[in-house]
Amino acid sequence: MNLSILIPLLNEEESLNELYTWIIKVMQTHHYTYEIIFLDDGSTDNSWQCIEQFAHENPHVKGIRFMKNFGKSQALHAGFAKAQGDVIITMDADLQDSPEEIPGLYDMISNGNFDLVSGWKKKRYDSVVAKNLPSKLFNWAARKTSGVYLNDFNCGLKAYKNVVVKNVEVSGEMHRYIPVLAKNAGFNKIGEKVVQHQARKYGESKFGMNRFINGFLDLITIWFLSRYGKRPMHFFGAAGVLMFIIGFVSTGLIIGIKLYRLYAGFHPMLVTENPLFFIALTTMIIGTQLFLAGFLGEIILRTKSNEGRYKVASELNFL
Repeated sequence: MNLSILIPLLNEEESLNELYTWIIKVMQTHHYTYEIIFLDDGSTDNSWQCIEQFAHENPHVKGIRFMKNFGKSQALHAGFAKAQGDVIITMDADLQDSPEEIPGLYDMISNGNFDLVSGWKKKRYDSVVAKNLPSKLFNWAARKTSGVYLNDFNCGLKAYKNVVVKNVEVSGEMHRYIPVLAKNAGFNKIGEKVVQHQARKYGESKFGMNRFINGFLDLITIWFLSRYGKRPMHFFGAAGVLMFIIGFVSTGLIIGIKLYRLYAGFHPMLVTENPLFFIALTTMIIGTQLFLAGFLGEIILRTKSNEGRYKVASELNFL
């Protein structure tokens, strides 16, 4: 099979028929063998009914419906597990991603030049204040932190080799960082393609300003996991050692000051009257806590189990 097209969605009934018709037209024009997997992340409108109709008419259309809204990352995780195509394309359901970009993305992957290709919406039709400026700041921080030099981490239009999606673990809200996860998994041929961005035709965006706050928090998480995810003790232990060094130095200064005062004949000062005592005590406690955090991290890492992060209510056309 040439292509698997994954479409995560939430309450997009107005755009689904137009998107489906457009994708089918592109598939037929280029004679692809394909599957379209709609990933309904707990829609409360008639989105699932639309998907059921598509699946009834076309056996190449498949669907996964979550029992409630679990998030885009969980939807993609479920889709990646089911995808069978040699090349996997992900795109949003709001018609802001053009299906006409699929052949170009497919060629970049199928030619063997790239493991992953991310779309770059160079010209955007979003609000400058609400999305464009925060997005530019976010992408700059993501490039500097991750070492993956993409211009648009947030673009939902991406293409992957099948082997890539089978070897990345998408959880939380990490969908925007899949290129970073792929790099950490050893897939270094990451490319970028300028794609057309279209103004939203129906409904409203499901993402607000909070996605950028969450994005920066996720960026810190993925920075930590990429460097210390397999060895948390190296991070917490190093920080703990630093705290102990500060504590020991402070303790040495306290002793030295007390001996000097005794030698010089000054009135003896209680240890608790010296501010360094509280610095030493605090850093020793923090150091101990950091060591314990490192040990707990190592134990969790070795005993963790892959618990289900979402509940599937229905599936369509999967064997």
